[in-house]
Order: sequence, then C-alpha cells, then structure tokens
Amino acid sequence: MVIFRDGFMSIIWLWDRFLLGKFHSRKIGTGMAQPIPLAAGRVGSVPPSLPLRLMILSTDARPPTLRCFRRLSSHSTAISASLCNFNFSSPPFRLSLKLRSRAAALLLTKGPEGIVMNSQTQLSVGSTAPIGPTLFPPPSSPAKNSARSSLSLSGEKQSPATARVLALHRLIKKTEKRVVPCGYINGKSSNSFIAADSLHSLEESEESNNQLRRLVRNGELDPAFRFLETMVYRGDIPDVIACTSLIRGFCKLGKTRKATRVMEILEGSGAVPDVITYNVLISGYCKSGEIDNALGVLEQMSVTPDVVTYNTILRTLCDSGKLKQAMQVLDMQLKKECYPDVITYTILIEATCKECGVEQAMKLLDEMRSKGCKPDVVTYNVLINGICKEGRLDEAIDFLNSMPSYGCQPNVITHNIVLRSMCSTGRWMDAEKLLSDMLRKGCSPSVVTFNILINFLCRKGLLGRAIDVLEKMPRHGCIPNSLSYNPLIHGFCKEKRMERAIEYLDIMVSRGCYPDIVTYNTLLTALCKDGKVEVAVEILNQLSMKGCSPVLITYNTVIDGLSKSGRTDRAIELLSEMRRKGLRPDIITYSSLVGGLSREGKVDEAIKFFHELEGLGVKPNAITYNSIMLGLCKARRTHRAIDFLAYMVSRKCKPTEITYTILIEGIAYEGLAEEALELLNELCSRGVVKKSSAEQVAVKM
Repeated sequence: MVIFRDGFMSIIWLWDRFLLGKFHSRKIGTGMAQPIPLAAGRVGSVPPSLPLRLMILSTDARPPTLRCFRRLSSHSTAISASLCNFNFSSPPFRLSLKLRSRAAALLLTKGPEGIVMNSQTQLSVGSTAPIGPTLFPPPSSPAKNSARSSLSLSGEKQSPATARVLALHRLIKKTEKRVVPCGYINGKSSNSFIAADSLHSLEESEESNNQLRRLVRNGELDPAFRFLETMVYRGDIPDVIACTSLIRGFCKLGKTRKATRVMEILEGSGAVPDVITYNVLISGYCKSGEIDNALGVLEQMSVTPDVVTYNTILRTLCDSGKLKQAMQVLDMQLKKECYPDVITYTILIEATCKECGVEQAMKLLDEMRSKGCKPDVVTYNVLINGICKEGRLDEAIDFLNSMPSYGCQPNVITHNIVLRSMCSTGRWMDAEKLLSDMLRKGCSPSVVTFNILINFLCRKGLLGRAIDVLEKMPRHGCIPNSLSYNPLIHGFCKEKRMERAIEYLDIMVSRGCYPDIVTYNTLLTALCKDGKVEVAVEILNQLSMKGCSPVLITYNTVIDGLSKSGRTDRAIELLSEMRRKGLRPDIITYSSLVGGLSREGKVDEAIKFFHELEGLGVKPNAITYNSIMLGLCKARRTHRAIDFLAYMVSRKCKPTEITYTILIEGIAYEGLAEEALELLNELCSRGVVKKSSAEQVAVKM
C-alpha cells in the first residue's frame, strides 16, 4: 500500500509474511542493487523474503523519516535499521535501507511513474490489470494514471517461486483494505489523502506506549519487559522515555543483562535512544562493577556521548584505582571534542591525590585553569584533604586561607577537613582557633563540626569539655545526633562509670535522639565486662521493642558475657534465638561458647559445638583449640588433649605459646611434674615458649 501527494508525502509500505523459500536459500551479494528508473512497463525488483513493515513520513519543512520495524515470527529473518533522514528535494527520490540479513540493501526510487523496489527478485510495474498492492499515481498527472497501477511478474516461464508470488498477490488483492484517495473524490483533485489503516495503527501504537508507561510507573518491570517485546513484535515503536525508565529500574535491581536487552529491543525497533538512555545503562553497569561493559556501550553508542557519560565512567575507573585507564578515556573524550567540566577534573584530581600525590594533582589543577575551567569549592576540598592525609597540616591551613584569592570561599566542609586533621594530630588549641575563625567569617558550623570536637575530647578523656561542646550545639542551630552522644557514653563506659553512661542514654532519648545499634553495643560491652550480664540481657531483650534490631556483634557480646559468667545454658538459648532471626553465628560466637563450656567442665558438649563449627565451613582458630585442650586437661584427659594438638596441626592451625603451656600444666596436673618440667625446658630452649612464661608455669607446678 503506497500513497503519494504533493508537498506533504506519506508512504506506508507493508510487506509481511512474504515467504519465498528459494529466496532464503539464494546467496545474495553484499553489494547494493542498482536502482532502475521506472517508466510504465519497466522491470524493477522487490526485496527477498523478509517480514517487514516500512513507514516513511515527511513534510515540506523536513526530510522524510524512515523507520524499519522488525516483525518477529517463526519464519522471519531478523532485520534492523537505524532511523535515517532522506532528502526529497528533487526527483528521482532515492531511499536506501541496509539490512542485517542476507539481503544487501533495499532501494526505493520514486520517479514520475511511481515507485520501484530493488533487490534481486524482478517485478514490473505498469497500468495493466491490477494483481498487486494499490499504487496511486502522482497527483501531478491524475488523468494519465487514474486507474490503479499494478505489479506483475516478468519473464515468460514461471518458476515455482514465481508461482508462489502470484498466488500471494492474488491473496493480498482479495484481503487488502480500502484506502480512500481523497484527492480524487467526485472527480475533484485535492492534496489530502487519508490512509485509514495507518491512522488506526498509530492510535494503537500510542495506546501500547501508554500501557508501557503505566507498567513502568507502577514498578511492574517484568510485565513491562514482556509487554515491550509484544509491542515490537506487532511493529509498534516503543517510547524512548518509558524504555529509559525501564532500563533504570532494572539497573537499580542489579539486573544489567535485562537492562541491556531492553536497549537492544529499543534499538532494533527503529526507535532512536537518546544520550540519557545510554547514560542510564552505563551508570547501571558502573554501579554493578561491570566497567568493561560500560566501556563497550560507550564505543557502540549511536549518538554522541556527553560529559555526563564520560564523568560516570571516569568516576568508576578512579574509584577502582584505574587512573591510567581513566586518563586514556579522558584523551578519547578530548578527541571527540567533548570538553571536560569541573566535575571531570575534580574526579581526576581526587584520584591523582590518592595514587600519585598532591604535587601531581596540582599540575592537573593548573591544566584545568589553563583550559578555562574554573575550580569550585569541591575541587579545592579534594586538594586540601589530600594535603592533610600527607601530614602537611600547615600547608593545608595556608591553602584554606588563600582560597578567597582564587575567587572561591571555603565552606563548612573545607573547615571540617582541616579541623579533623588538627584533632587527629592533637592540636587542640589550633582547632579551637579554627572554630572561632569559622564563626567570625559567618561560616556556621555543622553537626559534623561539633561531632569531630566531641570525639576528640572523649578520646583524650576530657569528658567534661566534651559535654560543654555538646550543650553549645543548639545555640548554633545544630541538634545532636547519635554520633554526638556515642563518644560520651563510650567514654563513661571506659572509665567504668556505668551510672553516668545510662544517664546520658536517658538524656539522649528524652531529647528525641534515639540510640543506634552502636550505642547499645557500647553499653552492652561495658556491662558484660563489669559483670552486669543480667542488665545486658534485659537491654538486649528490649532492643526490638525500641526499633533497633540486634546484629551479630550484639549477640556475640552478650553470649561472651554469659559464657564467662558461667551461664552457658542461657548463652545457648541466645544462639538459637539469633539463628531464628536469620543471623549466622561466626567463629567468635562458637569460641565464646566452647570456652565457657570447657571452663564449666562440659568438655564433650564443647567438642560437639566445635564439630558443628567445622560443619558450617568455618575454620576453628587457635583460641578454639586451646579452649578444648584446657577443658580436657582439667578433666584429667591429657592424652586426649595431646591428640587434639595433633589434629590441630593436621588442620594447618599453628599452635601458640598458650597451647603448649596448657598441655604442660595438664601433664603436671596428672602427677607427672618432672616430665612436664623437662618438656617445658626443652620447649624453652627451642624458643617455642618464652623464658618469662616458662617461669610462671614452673611456679604453678
């Protein structure tokens, strides 16, 4: 079905399920068939057997657009083409569409008599009896070709393939839909034509895209993917924005392979992905650590990459420590005349500081300025951080003070970088002065600023001054968070002032700041060390009700406390509880239990847990072996302890000094003091046991 008219031209050509077995088996060259100018009765060609829908739409203002849709069926040969523009400024008009199949090309040439379709299968066009699809003549000569043109096969002798073509054309003639040429209604000429089929098809395509958008918007990614496949099967063009959102959704879930498939479907449908679509896919690859795939997409992009594309890849390469490869990507970016921006240079400067040092990064800063790219505060913050990490604090302070001369005012992050470095090096007076300078310059401190100071003071044991800083925070518009209170609680616990620690826990909650798991772990550790295991268990039981789920270290802390206080039965109950909550015990959990059971004389039960640990694929450490051997020696089963030592060595776990002293004490405990002392001297002479340790063991014996 083909429609032409003056000025605005619309071409809709449907060639679907045109199946000729001999065409598939025929070897078609890679060269393009030559177009033949068409006059009445001249011979032309049609493409080989390819299920295809081709639409060409144009206006006076812009050249026509060619779209090729892949039709998927059990017979189809996959074809794909990019969106192309063609100039219809003067006849003959020629279109060329390269096919990814055994067909080399499809050429459409419009001459004064109509259209010719070129390939290697010969057809003729004339004004004889109609046997093929409707072909309207040009409106410039309506009287000359008022009857429908037709297609007839040329050649005297019909081959089986030719007969099948004729049969197919007769079937098309019987079933083809009516196309009304409005320009010839009632014998009057007009420049308007209506193709009812095409309008209906466009409406259906828009409805399909609306459905695709709804599915993506509702987060139904897999149904959206299946619907997209169905759309393309029908020949609809999917909406690029909807497909971009679908790719983003799959990338967020880590399903980069499915995101890639969406891109392939989008490209194969005839739609043209924009740079945002490619950027989303590249970002997904980078976040999944698939940098090679990201680089592959960059090389194959059908549109020009922008600076965001390159920045995404450069960030991933630099974070992975691949600065050399990042610089190669930068060279590629410059060759394509995509000029780096301030973000590009900041990424590279930060990576250069880490891998090559600040001096090299400064050269990159100079290059940045020479190319007219002005550094911003983030760029300078990266450099100051690098200087501080190299221990050049005074230079960092000078750099901070000189920033205004470069046309850039330092922000609170700049001051926090220098402040943290001052505190870590113990320069408290300089830190106080920097805080005063911040306030004088009108740079308001943040919660992070005060937390740096509180953490420093608590580590130094200056809890009173830390409390003063904490109380000043609201005056500067800063509300303390859990990171403000945690150092204080830890400081009180370290000094075994548990009442004060619990007091500040209550103050913290009363001010609307809820403790996090770090707060509770600090408190539980201190309680267990102080022997207040019952209080620790009570707090552990209340954690879930307070909206703070215990983690592995939380259970390990309490289990260790219970095991050391001789309450292994309760510790085993906690082990079962943590398993029910989906937490997997580790070597620390089992070592605590095995040690507690051995101390309580429950050696056989300890050995059972030891083998359970091995069954989980966790390798016991020297502490675990030592606990078992200690329990066996206390039970006067030293011979079994020696067997355990041999097993320990066979499992490639190196015995420690404690391992040997446990066995020597065990031998002495069984009444073999002389033999134990002789063995101790031998081990001491070999350097296995230190002389000081040997003396302690000898005193015990």
